[in-house]
Amino acid sequence: MASTITAHAEGAALAVRVQPKAKKNAVLGERAGMLRVSVTVPPEDGRANDAVLALLREHFNLQRSQIALLSGLTNRNKVILVRGVTPQQLSKLIERM
Repeated sequence: MASTITAHAEGAALAVRVQPKAKKNAVLGERAGMLRVSVTVPPEDGRANDAVLALLREHFNLQRSQIALLSGLTNRNKVILVRGVTPQQLSKLIERM
């Protein structure tokens, strides 16, 4: 799983593949070096991005200020910044899924 996580000046960056308009909100595990996430909302006006951040925040028990979208605003492939954690700490959080 380490291939999906890179070091960032503020914490760790996580590569995520998003499936919008899914049947349920879920963190689906890793595939092709990316964490797969599904959200029920359509990718309109940034609503899917907001849903992804909210889902990951809840899933990893993070504060709102700890998580942000680094890249992929209009793409299914996104990079999420998790502030205040090392890549190793984030990897352990993901492994506990």
